This record gives sequence, structure tokens and C-alpha cells, in this order.
Amino acid sequence: MMTDRDSTTGAGGPEGTPLGGRPSAGETGTTGTTEGAGARRAELAANLARVEERIASACAAAGRERSDVTLIVVTKTYPASDVRLLHELGVRNVAENRDQDAAPKAAACADLDLRWHFVGQLQTNKVRSVASYADVVHSIDRMKLVTSLSTAAGNAGRELGCLLQVALDAGAGARGERGGVAPEGIEELAAAVDAASGLRLEGLMTVAPLTGPYAGRPRAAFERMMEFSSGLRGGHPAANMVSAGMSADLEEAVAAGATHVRVGTAVLGVRPRLG
Repeated sequence: MMTDRDSTTGAGGPEGTPLGGRPSAGETGTTGTTEGAGARRAELAANLARVEERIASACAAAGRERSDVTLIVVTKTYPASDVRLLHELGVRNVAENRDQDAAPKAAACADLDLRWHFVGQLQTNKVRSVASYADVVHSIDRMKLVTSLSTAAGNAGRELGCLLQVALDAGAGARGERGGVAPEGIEELAAAVDAASGLRLEGLMTVAPLTGPYAGRPRAAFERMMEFSSGLRGGHPAANMVSAGMSADLEEAVAAGATHVRVGTAVLGVRPRLG
């Protein structure tokens, strides 16, 4: 069973929790039988145990407490039934990168005590939907998005946690190849989020870049992110979250000081995309 700062402990979900859940739009029946659900649960449990061992080992090597690092399981392309199984196994933080997958899945799992993270590039025409279910948005990278999210959060009567996505491959005034604000734009964007109603500045997020000086050097990239985080906390002490590291490079992220790692494939496996 996974444990982290945002998790509740205990032996999974309540007795009688349905394994399959309600399918979201476009789902295929990967756990349509009790036997299939049991096999999938065992697969997820084994994968979670391996990921937990990796995180714990990385924390030990870095001289950090295991509780310093939160695991966020990225469930993109996988059905709501998998989210329910993950919840039974102790997962409380789940993420999506496309609203068309996330919205129906969040609705199907609305009865579960989950913290939903939106980690993909966000278009303004999806903001209203994302603001209705996401607890934390990891991909704030432009002023227009701040304004739109603030309005949507107010209309929904919610407060959204916000991370600024930083692109280490972006030049001044430009966005990165995988989204994100250039390092030079962090403070201006942070001030905008801090001043916006309905939004709460929580920290920074990055993806190891594929181009530029940090390409192929995730440890160096994440260490640079920690420098930016330290600078941000100088003016915004509560913005202490650093979301970095995925299945292939979570150890490097933990070693650098990341507080949250986003893991999909290592937990859920490589499976066909939903239709």
C-alpha cells in the first residue's frame, strides 16, 4: 500500500467498494469480470510495490524521509475501473493530461476521496471543465490561462491549487516544446496567480526537456528547478511544491529534491489507448 503526505492510510477502500466502477465515455471493458478485476488488481498492486521501493530507495540515498515525496499516479488512457482499484490499494493522488479523459473519469469516481491533478497542456476552452474537478493544475504557463482559471474557479465556487510549468528548453519570452513558461517569466506569472481570486500558488512543475542544454540530463534539469523553487519561495513562502520526475527519471527527481513525482507507465503498464 502506498503512503504519502496527501494519502489516507488503511487497507484500501471500504468493504464492498465495487471493483469495476462506472465506465466513462469511450472505455473498453478491461475489468468486466470478477476474475479480470482480481488479476488487474494484483498487477497494479505489484507495480505499485515496485514503484514504492524505487521511491523509498531514492529517498534513502538522498537522505530524505519517504514522507517527503508524494506519488501521483497518472491514469491517462486507463479506465475508471483502474482508478477504483488504485484507490483500494491506497492511492489518493491521481492525474490526467486530457480533459476529455479526465472529466468523465472524475465524475465516475466522485464518491472516492481522491485528489485530482491536471498535468497536461491546458487550452482555455477546457478551463471551465477542468476547474469543476481538478484540485491542482500543474501546467500554468501564461497570463491568459491565469485569468480564465480564476474566472472558472469563481463560477464553480472552488479554489484551485496552481503550479507554474517551467520550460528549461525555452528562450526568453517563448514557451517550451512541451509547454511551460521560460525561467525569466516565473516571477511575473507567480505574482499573477497569487493575486487571482480562486487560485492558490503552490509551486513549480517541469518535465525533463528533450532539447536544449538539459536534454538527456534529468538530474541537472531537476536541480536547476530546485534553484528556481528556492527563488520563488523567497517571495511566496507557501509555494513549496516541486512536481518533477516520471516513470523513467523519478530517482533523479527525488535526488534533486522534488516533492511530487508523476508516474504512469510504471504503475499501470503499457496498454492500448482507449477509443
